[in-house]
Amino acid sequence: MKFTLNWLKEHLETDATLEQVVDTLTRIGLEVEGVENAAEKLAPFTIAKVLKAERHPQADKLQVLTVDTGAGDPVQVVCGAPNARAGLKGVFGAPGTYVPGSDITLKVAAIRGVESRGMMCSVRELELGDEHDGIIELPEDAPVGAAYAGWAGLDDPVIDVSVTPNRQDAMGVHGIARDLAAAGLGALKPIEVREIAGSFPCPAEIRIDDPEGCPAFYGRVVRGVKNGPSPAWLQQRLKAVGQRPISALVDMTNYIMLSYGRPLHVYDLAKLQGAVVARRAAEGEEVLALNGKTYALDPSITVIADEEGVHDIGGIMGGEHSSVADETTDILIECAYFDPERIALSGQKLGLTSDARSRFERGVDPAFLDAGLAIATQMALELAGGEPSEIVRAGTPPIPQKVVDYRPDRTAELAGVAVPQARQKDILERLGFGVTEGSVWSVEVPSWRRDVDGSADIVEEVVRIEGLNAVPSTPLPRAPGVAKPTATAEQLLERRARRTAASRGFNEAVTWSFISEAEAAPFGGSAWILDNPISEEMKAMRPSLLPGLLSAARRNMDRGAESVRLFEIGRRYLADEERATLGIVLAGEREGRHWRSGKAKSFDAYDAKAEAMALLAAAGAPVDNLQVLDGAAGIYHPGRSGRLCLGPKNVLAEFGELHPATLRAFDLDGTAVAAEIYLDAIPQKRGGGRMRDAYAPPALQAVKRDFAFLVPAEMKADQLLRAVRGADKAAIVSASLFDIFTGQGVPEGQKSLAIEVTLQPGEKSFTDEELKAISDRIVAAAAKLGAQLRA
Repeated sequence: MKFTLNWLKEHLETDATLEQVVDTLTRIGLEVEGVENAAEKLAPFTIAKVLKAERHPQADKLQVLTVDTGAGDPVQVVCGAPNARAGLKGVFGAPGTYVPGSDITLKVAAIRGVESRGMMCSVRELELGDEHDGIIELPEDAPVGAAYAGWAGLDDPVIDVSVTPNRQDAMGVHGIARDLAAAGLGALKPIEVREIAGSFPCPAEIRIDDPEGCPAFYGRVVRGVKNGPSPAWLQQRLKAVGQRPISALVDMTNYIMLSYGRPLHVYDLAKLQGAVVARRAAEGEEVLALNGKTYALDPSITVIADEEGVHDIGGIMGGEHSSVADETTDILIECAYFDPERIALSGQKLGLTSDARSRFERGVDPAFLDAGLAIATQMALELAGGEPSEIVRAGTPPIPQKVVDYRPDRTAELAGVAVPQARQKDILERLGFGVTEGSVWSVEVPSWRRDVDGSADIVEEVVRIEGLNAVPSTPLPRAPGVAKPTATAEQLLERRARRTAASRGFNEAVTWSFISEAEAAPFGGSAWILDNPISEEMKAMRPSLLPGLLSAARRNMDRGAESVRLFEIGRRYLADEERATLGIVLAGEREGRHWRSGKAKSFDAYDAKAEAMALLAAAGAPVDNLQVLDGAAGIYHPGRSGRLCLGPKNVLAEFGELHPATLRAFDLDGTAVAAEIYLDAIPQKRGGGRMRDAYAPPALQAVKRDFAFLVPAEMKADQLLRAVRGADKAAIVSASLFDIFTGQGVPEGQKSLAIEVTLQPGEKSFTDEELKAISDRIVAAAAKLGAQLRA
């Protein structure tokens, strides 16, 4: 929300300086994002007069001007503006002046062989508008040599305030002035509303067919208007806050909207046919909006239409077909109230933002329809003349009658600030609340504060006006003695997993919990779709951490990263609940090209499995008991992926190479692998304290034995390893696969699996008999699976 200091003082009787206004705004919760003063950057520019204008000897489109700058002898300026002529007064920039619109610093230079000592400037070069067809023309009485910014009244600082979504009353200069007055920075000037009687019945029928979307629609006709450019003061004020002046009637509506937070719309009556109706759009209807774009509508959207079709996306943007123009003679002024929730949903669906939408979706004052229409009528008559009709009032605005029970001591209880009762009453009344005192106050909420529902909201109003800096810094009480650990088991688990991932060379990413529906689709879609998303790209709650990680991997690789190793710990949002998860993505090169290793090598499914196993081990999962099963999600390559399970139902992780379709969905080239570890599925250790057992290395050396088994070709090595480990749990501490062989000497339909078994003796070394007995048990365990010791 932007406004100028002088604009504010039209609503606030005050002698406060700019610094005082800015400090007070921030203190009462209206954060000032910036302050700009056009006069500061335009300070070097002065008013000058062209004495002579002669043709450039080397260029037909250039002229050589002799310019009186009011400071010494006239100077020579080469100019290409078509309107440059003798006698013209304009804006001059001397050598050494920075031109903001062109981002150049002027210097003495020869242009096509003729020396130029400065510049006569256009509107765009001074960033005062978009016009650049010629240089600025000033009136005859403009004083030569005077500072242009001061003479033009541009010394009016623009204040940019960030308005939170709940403060609909602060979307107009008058509402901001009300807050400043309540904070003691002056007195709020009352709104002057003149009742203007109509001299003839309104010729336009106004009707509401969608009372839910548009509860109230007020309007009146003004005939005999003469539209044209708005006066200079109005154009200058709109330009200062970033609005483009269009015409008197359009600028009028923008000025009222910015002044009072009340959007309006003006129709060319000659372009309307029959009744003007607030209704639901029909399926397939379209409207060409004022921004030049055509929007497809549906029955969820409220529109303003006549017998010919839609003319306005209700509360968001008007249509091009019925807009006013210079030839307009009769107008219909619309002052309506639209449902905030409907406006927000319609704007999101259409992807359309506007100043009107930002106010209607917050909720404009429903009691300001008559006043808004009266102000618009008065301003239309002053700017364009004409004769007003009687007012048509269709529907009833939903003016709330809210009364809140409030105890003044709640301010100290909730905010820790003791504010005297008299001061609290004064603050509330200055903000427009009605206060009836008693043991419990009855506080009547004004119609422009739909965000106030309970006593806590009243406390917030009192405290912010008293000053958020008045809230004392009070430390929380601390129990005596040594502080006890507060981290939960889940937090400790996540901490261990995070440190392990970082130690293994991963970079932590933090991505949005919201993704687009297209990104969620490869993962089976999202169980939760937001009704009020920030954007369409952040509409679905993520069913997996991988969409965000894959998008981050793509961004890094698009910027030249050759190897990407990312992890994230967060939540997946499933239909039943949200689940703690650790996701990893490996993309690009696992190992770059090198004279020792040759070509660059990509990541594969075994890399993802190894990382998943290491992270599970760090998280405390019994990795020796894990089974590797197929059946991973469809995002993975079906032959290069798997699940890590404790039994067939308890899935602790999924890993694998990503399916080509998944890579295409995220615009990733090459191979990428990933894994997700379901932290909430890892069984927690029972009992025990926080101390771990001291490390005690074995006293005796381990014994290693190799075995080669012939097994069916379809058998998974994990089955054999699990059987071998279980052959003698006391003696066997590990078993690992080191070779797979098929070929000469191996029967058709079989393969050879070679495993290394590590045996750890306890109190004494193994005897030959004990080693043979263990070997026999290993062979017997393998035989139960159909494995045969290879000769």
